[in-house]
Amino acid sequence: MTGRLPHLARSDARDNRARILEAARAVFGEEGLGAPVRAVARRAGVGAATLYRHFPTKRDLVTAAFADQRRACRTVVRDALADADPWHGFRDLVERICELHAHSRGFADAFMTAYPGTMDFAADRERALRAVAGLARRAQEAGRLRPGFVVDDLVLMLMAHRGVQDVPVAARQAASRRFAAYVIEAFRAVPEPVPGAVPGAHAALPPAPRLRSPEGPGT
Repeated sequence: MTGRLPHLARSDARDNRARILEAARAVFGEEGLGAPVRAVARRAGVGAATLYRHFPTKRDLVTAAFADQRRACRTVVRDALADADPWHGFRDLVERICELHAHSRGFADAFMTAYPGTMDFAADRERALRAVAGLARRAQEAGRLRPGFVVDDLVLMLMAHRGVQDVPVAARQAASRRFAAYVIEAFRAVPEPVPGAVPGAHAALPPAPRLRSPEGPGT
């Protein structure tokens, strides 16, 4: 019987930790990193003391909560670099990074601002930017990426993309896909040929989500 007690305690601790991380992903994803830690504890159904026992600082909680997203980001970069077509790899990286950021306000905050003291996010961001710089050179040499592109343009793009977080949740992914499509067209050196269309015609964009309330007939 006594042997079961430590086992049960460890099991409870694992369950609490899992609930806290799930709650943190939800709370930070919806509200951003400005959300208080106590909101995470309430969502997880645990006391603040229990949360701090597992994660002594908010920085620890943020790092653990977005571990999966960080791994996904590294996969996006690796896949883009491995693509034999540098323009396809570049375009895919833009689309997938936007998708990751649209999915979670908290991850976008951490990735873009390097949550104070969390060097893991800063390293991820710098790794991604170095990859984009090398990929961009290859795409420019292939004549597919506009010559004036610099890696800071990707930072500018992601800064603008953070505005997607203000879109209603139901439309956020669609808004992100359309935003990414517009950005890719802006980065493209020449319009992509569209089968059956006149030369120079633009490819169709993803559907536009409704982002405002109708104001009456004709709006």
